[in-house]
Amino acid sequence: MSIEPLVRPSRKQRVRTLWISDVHLGTRDSQAEHLAAFLKRYQAERIYLVGDIIDGWKLRGGIYWPQAHTNVIRRLLTMSKRGTEVIYITGNHDEFLRRYSKLLLGNIQLVDEAEHVTADGRRLLVIHGDQFDVITRYHRWLAFLGDSAYTVTLVLNRWLNHWRRRYGYGYWSLSAYLKHKVKTAVNFISDFEEAITHECARRGFNGVVCGHIHHAEIRKLGEVEYLNCGDWVESCTALIEHPDGRIELYRLAEEQQRLAQLQAAKVAVIEPAA
Repeated sequence: MSIEPLVRPSRKQRVRTLWISDVHLGTRDSQAEHLAAFLKRYQAERIYLVGDIIDGWKLRGGIYWPQAHTNVIRRLLTMSKRGTEVIYITGNHDEFLRRYSKLLLGNIQLVDEAEHVTADGRRLLVIHGDQFDVITRYHRWLAFLGDSAYTVTLVLNRWLNHWRRRYGYGYWSLSAYLKHKVKTAVNFISDFEEAITHECARRGFNGVVCGHIHHAEIRKLGEVEYLNCGDWVESCTALIEHPDGRIELYRLAEEQQRLAQLQAAKVAVIEPAA
């Protein structure tokens, strides 16, 4: 990704909850350095890691684990040591951890799903979401094939943005574009959202927090609040619950744009008039 990590703030922002999903540590496309910088900005009561944090599928084929990936784990452990409750929800790429579900290590819990109650009393189901993906659940060979195709797309995306940077253009996600433009991808996202919110309503929850499809969003589907964390591969997004229960969708690209505008305004004020 062409955007740079955020400038480290002088004071951490206090928040009630952070939700992060689909980091895919162990892969070359994980934006771990940006995630570590993001985590340093906050003092959270609770963090939900909503699946696919470690990519067991890729690690089976060979170890790729740079220092930036270790830094994310160290940051989470440090936050846990300082009192943050860390709840790791298992996903399909880290399904090897499901055999250890309900494991409790100090402030760190490992579960397959969880219930979160917001500050204003809403009951949210927190789940990775692969259980509602028909391809992942019933056609695993297609899931692996799709993962390989997605990896190829990310490689193409990396090279495309290398040349865009050289010619002065900003970051552009090929995979995100395809998700919005290819009819089958749009239908897949729609079917996923419908299936997971239906289950959420059936179980009496007010909303659901999930990941899996790398498509961050907050919106109402019928009576159910649908909140998707997005990912730290393409878009670098997260969900933040503030002390009053308000949930915000954080996008690193938007934050970088805001900081760039502030910097440009500062320079304009400092520079003498022509």
